[in-house]
This record gives sequence, structure tokens and C-alpha cells, in this order.
Amino acid sequence: MTILNLNTVLKKDSHILVLMILIVPLTSELKFYPLNETFRISFGAPVFFFLLLLIQKMPATLPGFLTGTAVVGFRILLDFIMQDHFDWTSSFQAHFPTFFYYFAYACLFYAAKVKRFQGSSLIIGLIGFVIELLSDFAELMMQYLMLKATITLSGLSEIIMAAFFHSFIVMSFFNMMKLYEAQSREREIRKQNEHILMLISNLYEESIHLKKTLRDTENITKKSYDLYKRLNGLENEQAEDLRKQALKIAGEVHEVKKDNQRIFAGLSKLISNEAPTDYMEIHELITIIVRANEKYARLLGKEVQFVYTIDGVHLPYHVYTILSIINNIVVNAVEVIKDTGTITIFIGKEQNSIQFLIEDDGPGVAPRHKDLIFKPGFTSKYDNQGNPSTGIGLSYVKEMVEQLEGDVTFQNRLEGKGAVFTIRLPVKHLIQG
Repeated sequence: MTILNLNTVLKKDSHILVLMILIVPLTSELKFYPLNETFRISFGAPVFFFLLLLIQKMPATLPGFLTGTAVVGFRILLDFIMQDHFDWTSSFQAHFPTFFYYFAYACLFYAAKVKRFQGSSLIIGLIGFVIELLSDFAELMMQYLMLKATITLSGLSEIIMAAFFHSFIVMSFFNMMKLYEAQSREREIRKQNEHILMLISNLYEESIHLKKTLRDTENITKKSYDLYKRLNGLENEQAEDLRKQALKIAGEVHEVKKDNQRIFAGLSKLISNEAPTDYMEIHELITIIVRANEKYARLLGKEVQFVYTIDGVHLPYHVYTILSIINNIVVNAVEVIKDTGTITIFIGKEQNSIQFLIEDDGPGVAPRHKDLIFKPGFTSKYDNQGNPSTGIGLSYVKEMVEQLEGDVTFQNRLEGKGAVFTIRLPVKHLIQG
């Protein structure tokens, strides 16, 4: 453990210790009588035990000493406030044995090394039961030495039952705490997994763009070399210079292609090894897209409501294909909505294909732009500084959908503002082969 982590833990332990000194004396005065008027159960002991379980590094003997002192002092203070004829000596003698209860409790807790059993609440409950009985006997021994008090058989049975109830209370709180921690870890892991999925989805999308760039550079290299060969038929000084330039361009583009190939090979290695984890139920995929875009909408200062419906029976689909295609459409819808709006997603099954309808209530698409929105570089979105977006999201969607032998169309909503994008994809390209 690093020094920084150790300091953090000790600081947390100190806060718990202060809380213990303040809370245990108060809760020890909160009591109820579940069986009869003499059988009393207070909350001081279970609260003390529970807080001891939360302390990580501090030896339990110190909290036991300070808490026992605080409880005795608090009870003497109550006597001083409540009694008309207060006697310090008699009050101290009456309450001082309680100190030995808490101090013995802490010493036994430390000796038993209870923290070894953090994974089993039942064992902790049993150890707490035994520790409380022994601590009660330590308090009774001091009462006998100082006050000559004795215990009856009925009093002993009440002590055993009180120890049992206290252990039950601690086990309940401890299990609730463990459940809360497990749920918190689960939420955190789910967020991390969704973040990783979105990152890999973006890499998947970039690999498709890179693959297209490789084709383009191959074509440019070929055209440059063809131009070089055509210039070979010309016999003049200017043609010689052009030949050299054409050959140089072909060589430089070829080097760019090789660099891109190395990058593409690295990306492909990361995302192309098919595994069962690469496939996911459609409702999980849509939930990831909705959560990611709810966060994106808040980041943009917008209030966007998401509604989705899934119809039909679906097999698990390829994660990165669905995320990269559908998320691009949904992100585009979030960006075009002004301040508030609704995005509706419908997923349906049509024999051997899956259909996605993504509808928003944004401004829609101007008639003059209908033939341009899927063109690379086209955009109608600008930031506050007037800078345009990249304009490759929808062009990527169209290219990817066509590679998968599907189709993508859009139309403005008939009832008011907004646009509807419809995507149909063959299921055979999305399910695990």
C-alpha cells in the first residue's frame, strides 16, 4: 500500500473513530423491550461492532478505550442532568463497569482478527455473539467487584438473547452494506464495459474508413504510375520532368499506403478476432446506445428523451457493427435537436432481416440537401465558433450498410418537424457464424 493510500485509509479510520465516540453513547441509551419489561436491548453494542468492522488499519483497542470512556462520561452527565441530588461517586461506580464491556469487546475483536472473515457474514455474526457474551461477563465481573452485584439464571438467559439480537442486527446491516457495495461495483463495471464497447466501436468505424483510404491510395498509385508510363512516349525535356514527378508521386502515395496498411493491420488484430463476447442481445445494445447519448445530450446542455421499442425474436448481434451504425444516426439526431426533443428507436424483425427506425423531432432535412446528406464531407451542423462537423458519419453509415448488403433511407416526418432514418440489414451478416 502506497503512503498516499495509507494516509487516506488512516484519515477515514479517524473519521469513523470520531463518529463512534459520538454515536455509540447516544445509541446505547436507545433501547426497547421485545419480551418483557426487564429484558432490554440497546443499539450501542451493534453500532459499536458495525463501526469496528469498517475500520481498516487502526487497532481496535484504541476505539474500545475511547468509546468506553465516552459512554461512561455520557451516562454520568445524564445522571447529573436528571438527578436532583447528584452524587459523583455513586454515579461513577454505577457506570464505570460499562467501560470494561467496550474495552474488552474491542480487545477480543482485535484478538479474533475478525476482518479475516469479511466475506462471510454468518461467521462474523457468530464471532460477534461470542465476543459480546465474554464482554458482558467482563462487565459483570467488575460490577461484582465494585458493587457486589450478582446475576441470576434468568438474567443470564437475557444476556444470551440480547447478544443474539445484537449479532442479528449487525449481520443485517453488514449484508446490506455488502449488497450496496456489490451493486456499486456492478454499476461501475457496467459503465467501464460500455465505455470500452463504445471505444472499440469507434475503432471499428475508423478501420472501415481506413480500409476505404487504402483502396483510394491504391487507385491513386495506379493512376500516377499509368501517367508515368504514358509520359514515357514523349521525347522532350518537359516530359522528362513530368515523368519524374509522376513516378515520385506514385512512390510517395505507395509509402502512405504501406503506413496505412500497418495501422489497419493493428486495428484489425484488435477487433477482428471473433469471440462470443462480440455478440450481444439487441436490448442490451440499444440500452448502451441510449445511455451513451443521454450523457452526450447532457454534455451539450440539451434535454433529450429516448424511447425505444423492440419487436420480434432476435438472436445476439455483432456488437461493433450495430453500435457503429446505429450510434452514428442517434448521435446525429442528438446534435440536430435544438434544446429539447425526443428520439424514438424501433427495432423489428422482417424474415431474414432486421429493421431499425430512428426518428427525431429536430428541424428535419431541407429539400435541397436530400441528395447530399450521405455524401462524404457534407454537413449542416456547425459549432458555436462556426466550425463545421466532419460530415463523415452518415456517409460511413451508408457505406457500411451497403457493404452488409442492406439499405438506408430517410424521409422527413409527415406530422411536423423531424426526420426518420430507416435501416435494413440482413441478419446473416450480424449473427455469429
